[in-house]
Amino acid sequence: MDSVVVAFIGLLFGAGIMYWAYTVLNKKKRKELVEHQSTVILDRIKTVCKLVTVEGEFAEIYKYENTKEGWLNLLTSKKKALVVINAKAQVGYDLKKLKLKADTERKRILLSEFPEPEVLSIEPDLQFYDIKNGIFNSFSPNDLTDLNTNAKEHIRAKIPESGLLDSAKSEALQAVLLIEKIVETIGWKLDYSALEISNRDKQYLEQ
Repeated sequence: MDSVVVAFIGLLFGAGIMYWAYTVLNKKKRKELVEHQSTVILDRIKTVCKLVTVEGEFAEIYKYENTKEGWLNLLTSKKKALVVINAKAQVGYDLKKLKLKADTERKRILLSEFPEPEVLSIEPDLQFYDIKNGIFNSFSPNDLTDLNTNAKEHIRAKIPESGLLDSAKSEALQAVLLIEKIVETIGWKLDYSALEISNRDKQYLEQ
């Protein structure tokens, strides 16, 4: 009889150990799955990388002059050109600058800070008019490269007064909605309660 009791107790003890081991392993697998999901969703958001929200076109006339001195600085030679710049500027958000944190227990992505809009790209198209070379100061391929760089900077300086950055700010809500949709693809929720969002925008997001 004693041997039967001992065997029964042994079976119960063994079953308990097996159940405990199963529970621990299953919990570990669930935790690994949730952590993997959070990594996937954060990587997916970073993959979007740059989000263009507004685009503007510019037409500017840029006057280029360059004076070169020669022969003991007694002689000067000037080259000049009139450049018409037609450029397309894209303004939006670099999503790599988002401050995101994964709450694996509640399956939430915490969005604590949203970046300011910035110029993402400038694509200038240059047309040259009234090109005049100096006697010993003529245009070279390097000058054309420099002109292209100068044209970009010229347009970049015009963007703040154009209102594109302000327009991009008003489109920030759409960027939050995009991130929310990405997060929802794997059954998680986006928590943006830390952001300063107007009541009107909050109501729009909650719809």
